[in-house]
Amino acid sequence: MASKDTDGKEPRTGKGSEKQDDKDSKAQRELGILGPHGDMRLASVIINGYSLELRDRESDGFVGDVASGTAFRHMLDAWRKLVTSMSGKDPFGSKATRDFSKKQLDKLADKNDDAAHALEQAAEDYALQLAGVVQRFMKQPTWRDVERVILGGGFHQSEFGSRAIGRVRDILKADKTPVELHTLHHHADEGGLIGWVHLAPPALLQSYDAILAVDIGGTNVRCGIVQTHLHRAPDMSLAEVVRREKWTHKDDSPRRDELVEGIAERLEDLIAHAEKKKIALAPYIGVACPGLIVEDGSIAGGTQNLPGNWESTR
Repeated sequence: MASKDTDGKEPRTGKGSEKQDDKDSKAQRELGILGPHGDMRLASVIINGYSLELRDRESDGFVGDVASGTAFRHMLDAWRKLVTSMSGKDPFGSKATRDFSKKQLDKLADKNDDAAHALEQAAEDYALQLAGVVQRFMKQPTWRDVERVILGGGFHQSEFGSRAIGRVRDILKADKTPVELHTLHHHADEGGLIGWVHLAPPALLQSYDAILAVDIGGTNVRCGIVQTHLHRAPDMSLAEVVRREKWTHKDDSPRRDELVEGIAERLEDLIAHAEKKKIALAPYIGVACPGLIVEDGSIAGGTQNLPGNWESTR
């Protein structure tokens, strides 16, 4: 009977195992020189500022929240009620505004009726709010030299959302705001995951096929396997999410610890998938989340949209 290590695992033998041991040792060295959590100087970018917390006097919340997908639904609901009061009939029927999918709203927007009119007006309100947010951000010291704003999220991936973003560009141009507005070309569920291949240590990525990444938002959590394809594109322009899981946690109203446990379960599923498909995962997980990240990984603020208290150690 072959002898076993004290941890119960079979010892590695042969050239293949030596190569894997060298790879693991190299990975450990790379991990050993990683900077702290929330590091502002990363592999391919230098971050001048993030998680800008500007208060909105009217809503008593943060400025950025007035131009979110949730905010658009509130705007649409307000126009829906106004149109209903004027016509005596709800153009959207009995379905709640929050329950309409983006595809369903796109179909309604293509019609020439009261529902389309309400959508058009809500999109205009949203465009004005988003343009205002960009203009307020541009006045902040950390945004002084910003030339381009990239928008993520799923709102712009709808027809009415795309038109609203176009309207924002028109408003910024008319107001002579010196900034370009662009949207991510990756899918909304993948952009926050793929970005991690540009932030992880390059030497670490060279030894493996892929990394695990997590994108935590106020409504959804996305976990995925991001394959780098470094051998085909050293600039990682061909990086792709080969497997992802999306959890709309807002529907479940989890506590903080329950959310963390749910993320861990999904990562375990992804690890099992990688093993099955023989995808070599780097010992590295990139986690994107709202808030100001302290060096030890705790969050100092900006987590108001996440479930539970993320600014406490308990």
